[in-house]
Amino acid sequence: MSTEDTKHLIERTVEKFGDEVPSLKQLKLVLQLELNARGDDAPIWRVETPGPTVSKEPAGDARIEISVGRSHFNELAKDGTLKHWKEAFDNGHVRVAGDTAVVKLVGNVIERQLARSRA
Repeated sequence: MSTEDTKHLIERTVEKFGDEVPSLKQLKLVLQLELNARGDDAPIWRVETPGPTVSKEPAGDARIEISVGRSHFNELAKDGTLKHWKEAFDNGHVRVAGDTAVVKLVGNVIERQLARSRA
């Protein structure tokens, strides 16, 4: 997959995530996305929301760092729902680090959204 294809896939994924969790859609946030593949050199992407604005560069100003295997990301980006992303996180396929307060805030908003969709 080319860099441009990956960029568009990340943009669509962020937009889809925002559609599923509208309360996060306008959150101003910079995150670093690491897509681990079979080698030592994992591509690092800077994602800025709202927008999203995506570029292939380290995000020194990132408040959240997300690391996910490339194959898992492709699956989640293609067919994943919020529930699938949560399951991938719970099973360790998606790892999140960074500013504890921001990670906790986003996690709480996601949990509330999932609870609303179950009701």
